[in-house]
Amino acid sequence: MGTNKLTDLMVRRLKPGQKTFRVSDGKGLFLQVEPSGSKYWRMAYRYLDKQKQLALGVYPEVTIAEARRLRDAARQQLRDGKDPSLERKRKKAEKLRAASNSFEILALEWHQQRKGDWEPAHAERILNWMKRDLFPDLGQRPVTEITPADVLMTIRKIESRGALDVAKRQRARISEIYRYAIQTGRAAINPAADLIGVVKSERVNHRPALGRENLGPFLRELDQFEQIKEVTRLALRLLILTFVRPGELRGGKWSEIDFERKEWRIPAERMKMRTEHIVPLSSQAEAILEQLKPLTGSSDYLFPSDRSRKAPMSENALSYAMKRMGYQGKATPHGFRATASTILNETGFKPDVIERQLAHIERNKVRAAYNRAEYLQDRRKMMDWWGDFIDATQNRATIIPLHMQAFRS
Repeated sequence: MGTNKLTDLMVRRLKPGQKTFRVSDGKGLFLQVEPSGSKYWRMAYRYLDKQKQLALGVYPEVTIAEARRLRDAARQQLRDGKDPSLERKRKKAEKLRAASNSFEILALEWHQQRKGDWEPAHAERILNWMKRDLFPDLGQRPVTEITPADVLMTIRKIESRGALDVAKRQRARISEIYRYAIQTGRAAINPAADLIGVVKSERVNHRPALGRENLGPFLRELDQFEQIKEVTRLALRLLILTFVRPGELRGGKWSEIDFERKEWRIPAERMKMRTEHIVPLSSQAEAILEQLKPLTGSSDYLFPSDRSRKAPMSENALSYAMKRMGYQGKATPHGFRATASTILNETGFKPDVIERQLAHIERNKVRAAYNRAEYLQDRRKMMDWWGDFIDATQNRATIIPLHMQAFRS
């Protein structure tokens, strides 16, 4: 059988006719010329006693040399007992599967599955972090092709800009995404699992918090400071009295306040640990809410945004207020939790009661089961004492905890 019958000059000079015709190059390869003038490379072959055709491309995009290489590769597949057409379909399906199994697609699916467990703002932050730190290097890679070395390279880039905590979190996030991939049958190996501890350690700098001796001066200054809106002032005072997280305070709604029971019930979907949290209200906290009612009672939110009463106070409003007061680097809104915890522990309140009021969920499942009683009566007494302590501290008085014996461990 003759081969390589055609030359590029011959192919270029082929003129279309009124009907489709073919010109053979040998070993099954031929050029199909359409009346429109289009020229297609085809290969004729037999597989399992059936006559079949394989498309090899369009001339001149596919040259004679390339068409012959493709023909020879297909003939080798036939010698290996494979159907070239089926092999092409299989490889195309693999590419499509790999494209749909990219790290970015998987990560977005994981995020969609998990975001119901997070506050909307936190879910948005995680998505933005992935887009910034993970997708540029790993996003388009099939999850089955990413190696520990690939993950390490990505983590080292984050580490190189000094963001060590972010690097640790992103390694853990990749590991979570791969656990999801394994659970859903898209991967068999977690390339981030063995990289625990690979990020450099750094000294932990906790959020600045006021000590006992600085709390009174801060409270007095807060009352006298003129460059602050009254709603923001009340927000800071309520934050100190309840020591909830700033995000939980900002998102607080009037519907969550039960004045008859003297409780603020924060629903699970707004809590970091996704568990409803009860804040017993001291008389001081109730007084703050009574002052607040004429100012924001027409909004759903305790502390609505200046721009829209249908949205909560901005995330940075409290931090900016404290910065204007001169406390940048000395204290933060979140730091009042540490201040309360330190003083209450030093005073002798039971650690379990304090931790439960801080909404720190017990990690020991057995202890957690016992702690479901919530220590609510002890917490009410503790929050009442804390309200009195805040008043006394602001007024330079001394509060004597006469009932402290009931709280000692």
